Amino acid sequence: QVQLVESGGGLVQAGGSLRLSCAASGSTFNINAMGWYRQAPGKERELVASITSVGSIKYVDSVKGRFTISRDNAKNTVYLQMNSLKPEDTAVYYCNAHIVVVIFKLREFDVWGQGTQVTVSS
Repeated sequence: QVQLVESGGGLVQAGGSLRLSCAASGSTFNINAMGWYRQAPGKERELVASITSVGSIKYVDSVKGRFTISRDNAKNTVYLQMNSLKPEDTAVYYCNAHIVVVIFKLREFDVWGQGTQVTVSS
């Protein structure tokens, strides 16, 4: 099984920066992709950024040009560098790992971090 531990959330003024970290442990070789989701009060959870095991990256339109997702394979850690933060970015951010296991058949499931609060003041 995979476990995810997040860190890096906090309070920052508009225009500032934060870097979120997500460290994966356990059977990390089964991770096909990792991503960052966020959920603001009264809103649905949305995928902010993702990166696959082969390095393919996607971003939600609202963060393109401001956020950067990256990974350190040696540390099994994924980062989300958030620059030019806006109050609209305020949310709980969740790390996600998509697991793919092939033993006689393909199985897929998701593992979630505990969430870290990001608050951007105006």
